[in-house]
Amino acid sequence: MSESQTTTDHGVIRKWATERQGRPATVKATEDDGHAGILRIDFGPPDEGLDSIDWDEFFRKFDETKLAFLYQDRTKDGKISRFHKFVHR
Repeated sequence: MSESQTTTDHGVIRKWATERQGRPATVKATEDDGHAGILRIDFGPPDEGLDSIDWDEFFRKFDETKLAFLYQDRTKDGKISRFHKFVHR
C-alpha cells in the first residue's frame, strides 16, 4: 500500500523514524540563537548541513510551528518507505 498518512502524534513519528534508522535534526543554516530551525529526519550518513537534536527539542519545535507529519509506511511494491515531509496543520 502506497498511501500517505498525516499525524501529529509524537509517538507515531518517532517510531516511524527509528524503524528506518532516522534521527531528529535541524538545518544548521536556519538555527536561531541555539534554537532549532527547519526540522529534518536524518537517515545517514550524517549530512554536514544538519545538526542532530534530541527528540524533546525536535517535538518542541514541531508543536511550536504547528507542523504535521505526512508519511508513507510502504511503497507501492511493499517495501519500507522513507517518504515523509512536514506540512502545516
